[in-house]
Amino acid sequence: MAKEKFVYSFGGGKADGKADMKNLLGGKGANLAEMSNLGINVPPGFTITTEVCTLFYENNRNYPEGLKEQVDEAIAKVESIMGKKFGDTENPLLFSVRSGARISMPGMMDTVLNLGLNDETVQGLIKQTNNERFAYDSYRRFVQMYGNVVLGVDGADFEEILEKKKEELGVTYDTELTVDALKDLVKQFKAHIKKETGEDFPEKPEDQLWGAIGAVFGSWNNERAIHYRNINDIPHHWGTAVNVQTMVFGNMGENSGTGVAFTRNPSTGENEYWGEYLKNAQGEDVVAGIRTPKPIAELEKEMPEIYKQLTEIFDKLEKHYTDVQDVEFTIQEGELFMLQTRTGKRTARAAVKIAVDLEAEGLIDKKTAVLRVEPQKLDELLHRRIDPDADVTLLAKGLDASPGAATGKVVFDSDEAAEMGEHGEKVILVRTETSPEDIHGMAAAQGILTSRGGMTSHAAVVARGMGKPAVAGCEDIKVDYKAGQFTTPDGTVVKKGDYITIDGGTGNVYLGEVPTIDPEMDENFEKLMSWADEFRTMQVRTNADTPEDAELAVGFGAEGIGLCRTEHMFFDEDRLPIVQDMILADTKEEREKALEKLLPMQKGDFKGIFKAMGERPVTIRLLDPPLHEFLPDHDEILVELTELKVKGGDEAEIAEKESLLKAIERLHEMNPMLGHRGCRLGITYPEIYEMQARAIFEAATELVKEGINVHPEVMIPLVSHINEFKLMKEVVQKAAEKVISEAGVELEYTIGTMIELPRACMTADEIAQEAQFFSFGTNDLTQTTFGFSRDDAEGKFLAYYLDSEILEKNPFQVLDQKGVGQLVETGVTKGRSTNPELKVGICGEHGGEPSSVKFCHRIGLNYVSCSPYRVPIARLAAAQAQIENPRA
Repeated sequence: MAKEKFVYSFGGGKADGKADMKNLLGGKGANLAEMSNLGINVPPGFTITTEVCTLFYENNRNYPEGLKEQVDEAIAKVESIMGKKFGDTENPLLFSVRSGARISMPGMMDTVLNLGLNDETVQGLIKQTNNERFAYDSYRRFVQMYGNVVLGVDGADFEEILEKKKEELGVTYDTELTVDALKDLVKQFKAHIKKETGEDFPEKPEDQLWGAIGAVFGSWNNERAIHYRNINDIPHHWGTAVNVQTMVFGNMGENSGTGVAFTRNPSTGENEYWGEYLKNAQGEDVVAGIRTPKPIAELEKEMPEIYKQLTEIFDKLEKHYTDVQDVEFTIQEGELFMLQTRTGKRTARAAVKIAVDLEAEGLIDKKTAVLRVEPQKLDELLHRRIDPDADVTLLAKGLDASPGAATGKVVFDSDEAAEMGEHGEKVILVRTETSPEDIHGMAAAQGILTSRGGMTSHAAVVARGMGKPAVAGCEDIKVDYKAGQFTTPDGTVVKKGDYITIDGGTGNVYLGEVPTIDPEMDENFEKLMSWADEFRTMQVRTNADTPEDAELAVGFGAEGIGLCRTEHMFFDEDRLPIVQDMILADTKEEREKALEKLLPMQKGDFKGIFKAMGERPVTIRLLDPPLHEFLPDHDEILVELTELKVKGGDEAEIAEKESLLKAIERLHEMNPMLGHRGCRLGITYPEIYEMQARAIFEAATELVKEGINVHPEVMIPLVSHINEFKLMKEVVQKAAEKVISEAGVELEYTIGTMIELPRACMTADEIAQEAQFFSFGTNDLTQTTFGFSRDDAEGKFLAYYLDSEILEKNPFQVLDQKGVGQLVETGVTKGRSTNPELKVGICGEHGGEPSSVKFCHRIGLNYVSCSPYRVPIARLAAAQAQIENPRA
């Protein structure tokens, strides 16, 4: 029996793996193998598979049998290619040890560089390079990094020791430290490690290597990595690979350097090489924002031959992968090495432009272009921008790291940002530079502002991935954490809690709250969406309660209204007293009198919405919430009544308050979401639904007379039994036929129901014999299936369920396909078994969530309905669903 392969080698013009092995080798390992196979100059090394990570956790952090022997064999291969020996004192081979999940998680897991150095091998490095300062700088970096990443010593401790040494010597930059200073730092770092851990720093290179491998596997489950996976919906069971690669050095002098680049601009999508580099630096210097790097274009002037080689590789990689690549490279004494390539993360705007451009260039077809853009990312395109006519006070200018405009209170601490965000406050996180420990604060903030770092710094990469506005490298501002403020060159002081506005599209930072305006979709967006519409077979409607929302949604491509909630119209200031009169009425006659006042108002509402939608279908849900929602708060009225009595107030006013209090108490329910609401209201007070039906059909017939062929669809809510639907259908039909007859016009309309109770799903075959359409209200269906009260669940225990992985996703945001989804599918199947022409849609919040939209496509829904701003997301998701899983 062949032994299981845990280690895959690469380099020297060949590799054991290839690009399509990302699940096993991780993205980094698979692409290093692929570049090796393409003949690109990659420092040789090997990848330990993701399966080892899984086994490592399953076996109480122990490695599988045979791994050590396979690692030793892989090291021997690298030694053979490089002509060096790992641990040799004359000609030492040094390694970098990095993580590599199947999906990129920038900065979330651990890295160790310069591994293999000790007091003896450092002498061999000096002999190799004739550069004692470089050798001890590498050694100092290694001890510092290993001490933090592997041995768990606080990184700030090493920084403090380093700063003290610079102060002692009167220098500013690390590059100014002398050889003796670097030697002393190595000693101080090791002494500090012994003091903190009680153990000596490991001198044996083999011990160092296994310590680093364990640290990388261990970092898969560190707090920041778990948080990143939660935010980005990356499964926790995937695990990470470990990449062990020969060290190449960008800090060996002025003919060396390191950089990060994209084959196209990841912010705008323009077909231009985009990135940054630093001469005489190691990789972490670029991404950590320690020094401000130079644009990649300047490399053509400084190292023309290297630039030519690099751009030829860019073109080769982009054609090979047929997508934008994000690469890391190092130049060691005039020789170019490629350290990584991966599909480049990009803004939504860039994703759309790149997809359209690659199709035009013949690299991909339209279907691939549609699949290339993540539907959820389109949210970014709908970010607001600074109003060009606004009066602004420009504070500073940085780099346009991630697009969109954001306003909020200045906060300097990530924990505080997260806490304020949880309480609904809008904040801008301001940092000198961000690190992976800031991930929770960045997620909670409206936007991010940093004073250091470039376009590929942690802040920039993570903000773009989250779709958050960010301004990076804003060197105009001086951040003072202790004072809780930052200052600008003109002396302006901005304190914690002050409002600022950032524009991630221009890099501008403004004082105060600046007005913003809605985005405009460009021609690339329109083209991509037109392709999406060519492919999708499922309609996309919108949830809209006003003509303004309806017009907005039509602009985003909505093909109708799937949910118009009539109760929202009752909360207007001029209507609420009339609604309250209707609720407080003692007789049917008094109730009808109040409803007559509401009728013209409701008719005006419907007329405006019908007009905005033209000939598109409009589904109007009759009154759904319990009546107590329209009445004042019980305790407030009780306080007012008590005060009136104590102060000897007006008797008539006291009597009115007492009557109101009794009505509130009469209407009080222990569980109103399962109480007197929906069709139950219509059954006990049919005059309410009758008035609403009259308003709908009077509005519709008037517009028919004006030449607009409207399509009203009346939806009865919260039906659980066929007899409920029959009763309410009769009320609506009677009112409709009377109005249409009196108007003397022809008008087609349909009557259907909202399916939001498990019993309705299970008896859908009965209900469908009477209903012309079903619309699944998955918000309430989720509540009644799980037995969750949404407000209580989200406020009390749902976060714990998600953190503890009891539930993978919040079921109110992402449709629970195994439970709620099965009820929906049952309802569709049963409904169409008795009514093959039954039209079926969904109108819960899930109608705009991509994975839920794709589920709706699979089970044969006619349409999904979502909020106006999510219409483009649903259109794209529906197209991808058809491409991935075609239906007739």
